Parts: sequence; structure tokens; C-alpha cells
Amino acid sequence: MVERLSESVLGRLPACVERPAYDRRAVRTGIVHLGIGAFHRAHQAVYTDAVLTVGDQRWGICGASLRSPSTRDALGPQDGLYTLAVRSGEGERLRVVGAVRELLVAPEQPEALLARLCAADTRIVSLTVTEKGYCHDPATGNLDENHPDIRHDLAAGSEPRSAPGLLVEALRRRRAAGLAPFTVLCCDNLPENGATVGRIVAQLAGLRDPALGRFVREEVAFPCTMVDRIVPATTDADRAAVGAALGAVDTWPVVAEPFSQWVIEDRFPAGRPSWEEHGAMLVEDVRPFEHMKLRCLNGAHSSIAYLGFLAGHETVADAMADADLARFIGQLWADELVPSVPPPPGVDLADYTAALAQRFANPALRHRTAQIAMDGSQKLPQRLLAPARDLLAEGRQVRHIALAVAAWMRFVSGRDEAGRPIELSDPLAGRLRAIAEEAGPAAGRLAPALLAVREVFEPALADDPRFRDEVTAALCRLFGQGVRRTLAGAGGAHVD
Repeated sequence: MVERLSESVLGRLPACVERPAYDRRAVRTGIVHLGIGAFHRAHQAVYTDAVLTVGDQRWGICGASLRSPSTRDALGPQDGLYTLAVRSGEGERLRVVGAVRELLVAPEQPEALLARLCAADTRIVSLTVTEKGYCHDPATGNLDENHPDIRHDLAAGSEPRSAPGLLVEALRRRRAAGLAPFTVLCCDNLPENGATVGRIVAQLAGLRDPALGRFVREEVAFPCTMVDRIVPATTDADRAAVGAALGAVDTWPVVAEPFSQWVIEDRFPAGRPSWEEHGAMLVEDVRPFEHMKLRCLNGAHSSIAYLGFLAGHETVADAMADADLARFIGQLWADELVPSVPPPPGVDLADYTAALAQRFANPALRHRTAQIAMDGSQKLPQRLLAPARDLLAEGRQVRHIALAVAAWMRFVSGRDEAGRPIELSDPLAGRLRAIAEEAGPAAGRLAPALLAVREVFEPALADDPRFRDEVTAALCRLFGQGVRRTLAGAGGAHVD
């Protein structure tokens, strides 16, 4: 019988598999991470694992799931250990990561999680809960006071359900106990993510107690970050391949590309790991890097997801092998996304996007277009709509962005070009589906109806005829010609 990955089998793994080179029993928990999913385990946890390896054992991670127990159930019997498989066209490298020392499930163990958040050793609370996990209005960046989880947390503050609610309650308890606040480190794709999360948490705290709201605004650090690594969802084939290489069962390995980047605003009053010694960049201003990544990488990724899915491409690599789609993405970068981005110090944006094209085409990663297409209502504002707004303010055209936005509209209409239903995973799914059903496959009705969704589109942008008319015309082409003919035409003259 094949053994399961755990502390007891580490010494019997093949020599080519990297593994923790430190005494995990001596590691203290200094970081609580909310949203212990694949991205965190392939990114921030790996940087932290490197810190533990060189002897600073104050920074073990307690990983908390806010909804499902699946990660705890998978990794708990493995002593928190899991395998990172780094894949490229050149092959695969395996590394067992040991930074996760404890696993909790918020709905099952709310007091245990709050106790860990309030522990004196906890100095950082990091988050990867996706854009929708912050219970905010993406168009304004403010707390959504009508969100069901926020209404719950205001009614039962000591028993929070949401990520902002957990932060507020833990900070309230620490303040009452005379403990210094932890630093809140958002690692999600939000614009100015630290400042945005700080505003959301302060707004919620202020609704509970104005004095607590002032405390959060004045005393709690919310540094901004930019994170970058492509991490596809783990498949059963991945589990089987990793297990065969280990000679042991790993029920939830993670797969990633070789590239990894982490840019962090250096503002940690309670201390931090020396991540910069292991590849992270500690800077005063993250915004140039954030704009570059959100627009050039994430904006292109969302465009590939919707257009690629509609064209029948299952993965990003498949989509980038489509000459028309690859040409469109190149034009999107050159004509619209790159001109909307002030380049970070020392970065050539043409080189950056050329490297992105190579990363997207990595044949060893099966990054599904359907996975990237999830939660589009939360992603579009910062990835595509913000650059569109900036470009229009400069009198520039937004034809390629408009086609990508129209592809999202075509996607949320609910059926593909063969009439098959499209599964829509989005916080606004019910509302978007109802709008699409009422409008039908008519761009002249569907486009204005979706542009009126204020949680996604700012009125100034939605009502600008330069944007509205381009989106409507692009949606008309997608309905009338199909995505493949539309993409073929997108490389040349503007076809209506």
C-alpha cells in the first residue's frame, strides 16, 4: 500500500524532491492566512518556506478556509505538507513545502480561528480570498453594506462570517486585550489592494463602533502588494503524476509555472519575514507594478478567457496557439493596455508583454479558460474598465478592450455558439442571467442592459458613447459572425 505524504515519509522521498530542511516542530505560528487555496500555497507560502529554511522560525503559517473544509481535510492528515510541481516545456521540479503548520475551517472552528488571530505571536494576517471575498462594490472600492455576509456580521459581530468581519472582530479583541494590531497583507488582485482593504475594514469597524473604525484607520497597517504566478487548478491527473514521482500519495499538490513575483510595500510595524532575501521586492510604492500586472497580465488573461472559451479553447495555452487570438492579444497590449500603464522603474513593457506571451503559451500548464472566466463582474473593473477610462480621458481608442468586454457579455448570455449552456460562476450570476434572458441574443438590448449594472460599470464610462457604441458593435459582431470570424476581422479593418 502506498503511503500518504507526511512527516514520517519525508526521509524516504526520492533525492530529486526538495523538502523542508528545518525542524518543523520548532516553528512558531506568526502568520494567519485567510483563504488557504492553491495560489497561496504556490506563492506566498513558498517564499515563507524559504525564510524558515534559513533559520527564522517565527513565521509558520496557520491556514484558514472561510468556506469549505476540503483543504484541511486533504492536508491535515499530511501534517500540512504538500507538493509544489513547477512545470515548463523543459520538465518538472518537485518541492515539498512545510510552512503550513496548522489548518482551520472558519465555519467549524470560529473561536479557534479568532484565538489564533488574537495570539501574541500572530503578527501578519494575509489574504487570498479572491475579489468577491471582500464584500465590496468593485466599481467604488467601498464596503457593500447590503452584502448578506456583512449584514450578518453587523448583527452578530462576535461571530463573523466574512473576511472583513473576521479582521474587525480580531482587531477589536486585540485592542481590548492591549495587544498591538497585526499587519493585514492582501494578496488579491484589487486596485491598490492594501488601501482598498484598509478602507473596507475601517468602514465595517466604524459601523460596529466609531472608535474602532478610527483605530483601524490610524493604527493598523495595510501594505499594498502585487503577486504574480500562474497557478492552474489541480486535476486528478496532477495528483496521479505527483504521487508517482513521490512514491507517496499527495491528495492536494499544487502546480505552477517557474515564474514568480511578489512586490510588497515595506510597512510592517509588527515585523515581517525577510522575504526580500528569497526573491520578493520590498518597495515604497507598489502602484506601478500593480497597474502593470492588473492590466497587462490580468486584463489579457480575462480577454483570453472569454474569447478563448467562446472559440472553443479549453486552456490558455490552446488559446495562444490560435493565431487570430494571439494576434488580437498582441494588439490589445500594444495599442491599449501598455499605453495605459506608467512603466515601473527598470521595466520595459514591450519586453514584459513578450514574456507574458511566452508564459501564457506554456504547454505544461493546463490553465482552463473557464477558471479564469469566473467572477468576471468583480474582475473587469480593474482589469479592463480602468484602462478604458484612462485611455478615453486621453482621447485614445478602446476598440480591443471593447471586444473583450463584449466577449464577457456574450459569455454571461448563458449559451455558447452551439446553444450549449454556459456555467456562470459569479456573485452577480442570478442578476446577470436574468438580464440576459430578458434581453435575448440582441446586442442592442443586452449591451445597454449590462452596461447599466453599476456594480460593474461606472456611469461615466457606461454612458460614454465612445465606449458604449464600441462595446455594442463588438457584441453585435460576436452574435452575428461568431467569435472566430470576429477575431479574424479584428486584425485588420474595423468590421461592423
